Amino acid sequence: MRWLNYAPIRALIALGFALALWQLVVWVSGVPRFILPGPLRVGAALWDNAALLWEHARFTAVNLLAGLAAGIALGVVTALNLALSPGARLMLRPVLIFAQAVPVFALAPILTLWLGYGAASKIVVVMLVIYFPVTSAFFDGLMRLPAPLADLALMMRATPLRRLFLLQVPHALPALLSGLRLAVVYAPFAVIVGEWVGSSRGLGYLMLMANGRGQTDLMFAALFCLAGMSLLLFGALEKLGGIRS
Repeated sequence: MRWLNYAPIRALIALGFALALWQLVVWVSGVPRFILPGPLRVGAALWDNAALLWEHARFTAVNLLAGLAAGIALGVVTALNLALSPGARLMLRPVLIFAQAVPVFALAPILTLWLGYGAASKIVVVMLVIYFPVTSAFFDGLMRLPAPLADLALMMRATPLRRLFLLQVPHALPALLSGLRLAVVYAPFAVIVGEWVGSSRGLGYLMLMANGRGQTDLMFAALFCLAGMSLLLFGALEKLGGIRS
């Protein structure tokens, strides 16, 4: 039974149990398939519409990765500037806090109006959603330099820039990783909301079209594709964190 020690094996067992329970509920309850299709029917929809799902999933994945990259880069640069400059902290932190009082998802229709129904509006929605968690987590880590390291930097007369990149940044990497975990959880939902608001491609668009036509199995299939993207992103991030540690 040593194979049970492997996390992927345990995850597959849990998934299999959940799917079996789902199928059993569908059989026993007799719920109409247009309300809740069973996993067997969803699997058939995945197989029968593989080309269609792949086409829309590529559009969603490109927007998701582009938004993640832009949001992470902007968040890291902002956190570094906040840590380096007291003036920047004085000016930008209240703006960041105020910006979070306005739900980004409420801005999605406006962004679609300004940027159109293409990829740009979806990328910006993802970027804005993950920007604050990355900035906040990384900045908190940068400002929590242990006192002995701060004293060492003072004794060595290190410049603020050298102190930042040689001491604060390495110490803050676990905090940045925590912010990235939040980012990869929020980002798939953000890109789908952007596609729901206005798009002619993507998994979100496909879900809306399938729902309008009563193709609930196809809607679930698109949702499974999105969940797969989320798991791949989270798994890649965990692997990166494991390599670092």
